[in-house]
Amino acid sequence: MGKCFAYLRVSGQGQLEGSGFDRQLKTIRAFADSKGIEVAAVYQEEGVSGTTGEADRPAFTAMVSDILKNGVRTIVVESLDRLARELRIQEQLLIYLVSKGISLVSANTGENVTEAIMADPMRKAMVQIQGVFSELDKSLLVNKLKKAREAVRMDKGKCEGAKRFGEDSEEEQEVIRHIRALRRNKRGGKKGLSYQAIADRLNEEGTPTKRGKQWGATQVRRILNP
Repeated sequence: MGKCFAYLRVSGQGQLEGSGFDRQLKTIRAFADSKGIEVAAVYQEEGVSGTTGEADRPAFTAMVSDILKNGVRTIVVESLDRLARELRIQEQLLIYLVSKGISLVSANTGENVTEAIMADPMRKAMVQIQGVFSELDKSLLVNKLKKAREAVRMDKGKCEGAKRFGEDSEEEQEVIRHIRALRRNKRGGKKGLSYQAIADRLNEEGTPTKRGKQWGATQVRRILNP
């Protein structure tokens, strides 16, 4: 547990405008500091009900996607009700995480909730079933995308992949120059900002990613190291 991602969720406008995110992050950082864990990135679910599954949680989906691309395998939440309030949704999300090899820890109690799930034989069986179907879904998707690319290639003679940040507009190029300037070491030996600090600065400035979401350390690193 050298690094973790922080997952925050508020469901109402009142919480958005209040201290909901601040309180959650403060609790998570205090827990992480006490365990010697670095909070590598923060994902905020804004205005999402605690009864909503993973498919309708953009920040949760982005977080899991980033986790599967790097070495971070632990998520910390303030408490289990910040993951979900409804027991059925809690279990659904936890089983999904376990099937991906991801641990979830509650900062309030210090409990590794996903480990507790694996200790229950029935829930463990559900995780294994979820893993089988996840692998099947992946295989079907890969096959579908392969056929789609082949169809485009047959029709146009080529098949382009997704464009990188900076290929669409001069505005994106300007953002990249801004990122490089923030990262660059300054005169007098002063170091440039970290990936996470740059992401925080971009979010504070209201600069969107290519998909209109919040920046994270991973996206900044990809731009600086394509």
